[in-house]
Amino acid sequence: MKTARGFFKPLAIGAPAPWRELPARVERMIHFVPPHLEKVRAKVGEIAPTVDVILANLEDAIPADAKGAALAGTIALSREVDFAALGVGLWVRINCLNSPWHLDEVATLVEKAGDRIDVIMVPKVEGPWDIFYIDQLLASLEAKHGVTRPILLHAILETAEGVMNVEQIAGASPRMQGISLGPADLAASRAMKTTRVGGGHPGYRVIEDPHADGSPRVSVQQDLWHYTFAKMVDACAAHGIKPFYGPFGAIDDPVACEQQFRNAFLMGCAGAWSLHPSQIAIAKQVFSPDPTEVAFAKRILEAMPDGSGVAMIDGKMQDDATWKQAKVMVDCARQIAAKDAEYAALYGF
Repeated sequence: MKTARGFFKPLAIGAPAPWRELPARVERMIHFVPPHLEKVRAKVGEIAPTVDVILANLEDAIPADAKGAALAGTIALSREVDFAALGVGLWVRINCLNSPWHLDEVATLVEKAGDRIDVIMVPKVEGPWDIFYIDQLLASLEAKHGVTRPILLHAILETAEGVMNVEQIAGASPRMQGISLGPADLAASRAMKTTRVGGGHPGYRVIEDPHADGSPRVSVQQDLWHYTFAKMVDACAAHGIKPFYGPFGAIDDPVACEQQFRNAFLMGCAGAWSLHPSQIAIAKQVFSPDPTEVAFAKRILEAMPDGSGVAMIDGKMQDDATWKQAKVMVDCARQIAAKDAEYAALYGF
């Protein structure tokens, strides 16, 4: 275990000092792009202003014989679009750490785009040792290539071992930006009997007790991911990093996608992945607090400026606990308003 004073020391001579606080960024949707496809990459300049994060994907869904093209496409993309000027994050999902590709990917990314990449997403993280490794590797490469700001790390929670170790993963490095739930690989790791990518399942239900008259019993579908969500959110909150929902695979079911995203938002997630352009607007709406809720939260803060005491607003008692809840809502809305003029007008900022 590192000492408290040693936690924020650079891991390589000449590497940039780690962030002590995460940069204030809005990340409601992480929009995935397959960078080996030139036709898709050519549209990123149009899509980028409509999203908070563009992620160049090198891992799942990229064929083995296209890995090199995807890496080259990522470097080209970092040069073709000025993401920083647009206020859009540039992330890259590398291949998993036991793959034959990740080492060349990280080395090339830092050398040729180190000052333009905000976050590297690491799949199938199983414990803090994975973060220790990539943390040290990045520091050495940043020092070698004169990168002036540290690249952050984002872990995907998609194995049973990773879930077991999520608290240690969240606190493994000051580079940690957040963690995403990866439901497909996690389902396989757990031997769950589903082929769905996120969302609920019609077979996972509760049912009320039998009625004396034999009438039909009400049965309600439940959330397969609630336990894992809660554990991940608590780990991230405790360590001051961001939790995210990952992919929702049913592109043809926007209603279910919205509900899954909303569940994640209410439980504390900052955003979700968008795998298709149709999911961008869903994520933007869901992960932006409702203007009515924001207006009510502002009234709470106005009624209790220093957060102490008690107030009655519309028949509801407010105290220091609800003041904290209101501040979370207003702070989130204020950050979004600073980036998004549409929501600045809706929130009155």
